[in-house]
Amino acid sequence: MRLRKLGCKGGIHSLRGKLTLANVALLALGIVAATAVSVMAMRYYLLDQIDSELAKSRETFSSSGLSMQMIDDLSTLAIVRERFLHQDDGAARPDQILSVVDTHGDAVSLGDFTPSALQKDLADAVDDPRALAADPEPHDIRVRGDSYRATATRLTDGTYIVFATSTEAVHKGIAKAVRLDLAIGSLLLVLLAVVTLFSVRRRMRPLEDMVETSSAIAEGDLTRRVPSSRDATLEVEQLRTALNAMLHQVESAHRTRERSAGQLRRFVADASHELRTPLSAIRGYLQLYDQGMLQDPDERKRAWGRVMAEADRMGRLVDELLTLARLDQQPELRFRNVDLTRLVRDAAEDLRVQQPGRPISVDADGALLVHADEAGLRQVLGNLVGNVRTHTPAEVPVRLGVERAYGAVRLCVADDGPGLAEEDAARVFDRFFRAGGGAGSGLGLAIVQGVVQAHGGRVTVRTAPGEGLAVTVMLPSRT
Repeated sequence: MRLRKLGCKGGIHSLRGKLTLANVALLALGIVAATAVSVMAMRYYLLDQIDSELAKSRETFSSSGLSMQMIDDLSTLAIVRERFLHQDDGAARPDQILSVVDTHGDAVSLGDFTPSALQKDLADAVDDPRALAADPEPHDIRVRGDSYRATATRLTDGTYIVFATSTEAVHKGIAKAVRLDLAIGSLLLVLLAVVTLFSVRRRMRPLEDMVETSSAIAEGDLTRRVPSSRDATLEVEQLRTALNAMLHQVESAHRTRERSAGQLRRFVADASHELRTPLSAIRGYLQLYDQGMLQDPDERKRAWGRVMAEADRMGRLVDELLTLARLDQQPELRFRNVDLTRLVRDAAEDLRVQQPGRPISVDADGALLVHADEAGLRQVLGNLVGNVRTHTPAEVPVRLGVERAYGAVRLCVADDGPGLAEEDAARVFDRFFRAGGGAGSGLGLAIVQGVVQAHGGRVTVRTAPGEGLAVTVMLPSRT
């Protein structure tokens, strides 16, 4: 079934969306934090300027040692009177308010000028002028709904002058700055979301290729691989390489399984055929005997000999199949130091006894030790020599050689027989394969290959029609 992109309701489930949301959230937090810090710094700076002006005015009155009568009489304080006079109840709120209050916090007249309603409101907004005068820092108050910073100073006659400066301009400026920051921040968030979406989409293209490749493989195309990308990150490229390596292993395993399944089917068919032949012969002779058709003693003797021969053939076949089965299960071999030269000379002597007229040469000088299972190596040599004895005429020369080569020990059994065609040589190690339907069970070289591989070695053949057959076995040398 083809893999598809999953879409889930009720939230963001794609990696692209989650990365975009995470980036936008982080930038939003940064903008909020930066705006808060800048607003606090701006407010502190502006209010500090207002507080400095109030402190200067307060210090001026505190150090003068004036009383209410002096303020009323001295013409040098006309500017103060001017301020006082112009603080009426008009619609516009003044930036600065000055009010004279008594010890009870009530606004009092300054000479002939009675306090205005705005000055009375300022006096009402100040709960305790005594505490306000005692505190060196101005206080935040509200007069008619507007924000002010206020401070006070005590005159020599016990009355208080309250100074207040409006902070509405400060708050409005801060509000505008906040709105501007939010507008610019929102624009940045939108731009970041768009850029992140496109960037993540490009960066995740290799992952989408992996999904497509996996889908194609799930549909049966084992040759597909994840293509490389120009903009791939290191981690994604490492993932692509690892995935391609895994896919190669999967394809190889699949091919090997198919090949092994085919070989197993052929093996079962060949084994059934090989066992059926001697069983049919034995059954036929037994039926003849049971029906009384073998009256002549010579016929009975010949039939009995044929039954025993087929039984022996079937026994050897079963033994060879058991040997291959044990090799397939990777048995624990009894490794010890074995002189391969001695085994080669023993195999040559056995062949001379069996075929005295065959020319045999042995090229093995000195002892060559290998760490191996002696019984297994004797079986390898016996099968190789038996293969020569079975498939070549008795007058064909045979050469056995063993030498040290390339850090290993090389064993070679060669003959000058008819050789094999290329297509037959490719299948020479297949089980039950017999070139041209020749004699034997077709398991000898398969056993040779199994034993050699169990020793960590390898076996190869070199042959051509009319040029004989040479089987070479490479074994690890004794360390």
